[in-house]
Amino acid sequence: MGEFSPIHWLIVLAIVVLLFGGKKIPEVMKGLGEGIRHFKDGMSGNTQSTQNVNTAPPVAPPVVPQAPATEEKK
Repeated sequence: MGEFSPIHWLIVLAIVVLLFGGKKIPEVMKGLGEGIRHFKDGMSGNTQSTQNVNTAPPVAPPVVPQAPATEEKK
């Protein structure tokens, strides 16, 4: 009752996949890794932010042309 066997770990893994789904697990692991990295940076006194290293630059919103106003004829 003290140690986990490989069967126990497979059961735990199956439950995690059922709860979170296959697509959500990589996002959770990425967030966990970033949290650990920020914690280590904070402990070492590193003040540089690595937040936007792998992100694309912001995209400008699309420009929607407007039709010119027409005057009514009387």
